[in-house]
Amino acid sequence: MAKYVMVLETAKCINCRACVVACQMENEVPMGKARNWIKQAPDDSPGLRHFQPGNCMHCDDPMCVSACPTGATYKDAADGIVKVNTELCIGCGSCIAACPYDARYRDPQRGVVDKCNYCPRLRAAGEPPACVSVCPTRVRVFGDADNPADPVHALVKEAGLKQIVAANTNTKPAMFFKGHTVPTDWPQDVTPPLPMRIWKFAMTPVTSWVGATTLLGIGLVAIRQLFDRKVHNAGEKESGKEV
Repeated sequence: MAKYVMVLETAKCINCRACVVACQMENEVPMGKARNWIKQAPDDSPGLRHFQPGNCMHCDDPMCVSACPTGATYKDAADGIVKVNTELCIGCGSCIAACPYDARYRDPQRGVVDKCNYCPRLRAAGEPPACVSVCPTRVRVFGDADNPADPVHALVKEAGLKQIVAANTNTKPAMFFKGHTVPTDWPQDVTPPLPMRIWKFAMTPVTSWVGATTLLGIGLVAIRQLFDRKVHNAGEKESGKEV
């Protein structure tokens, strides 16, 4: 059993984007998509730039999990990582809409949702995620917070660590920021998509199985249409992630 977390000292970030590229290469991320990102404080003056790397927060109370109708998105009790079982994912996009951090995307080739999973191939080989090992200024520290021998164990106990949350939605992220970090107002307050609220209501004992199945089908189609429309309308606009 483990509790994998990440601590970032963002004052060290120089916006080289090596973490973004390394992640794309290691995980075969499609062109135009990214599992991680670097944000810049919009009010920084010239010469005083502040960059903030990030990725899926692997929350302890992930809204994406409760939003998933098939159980494809889940938080692994063995290591604390929020994962996607692509065999169960139907690409409805409900989890995408439920994430306050916009940390997920729909793979246009496979038709399933993808996100950061801390590079399982590298971890199996005893190495840290690609974004950690490639960083020239050592912004990121990754490890098992429950292991006293792991350097991250002491780091998460330091005073002054910051978790970035939406104004009214605290998903208890497992990503911690050391020292001053900006911006902090970018996560969005979210609620489960309407079709999923209908689905949860439909699953009450007073609703028939046929009615529940019908409502689920309608809901998933609506979510898929809304998601595809959002992607289409985005066009060449900025998505909020700098790839």
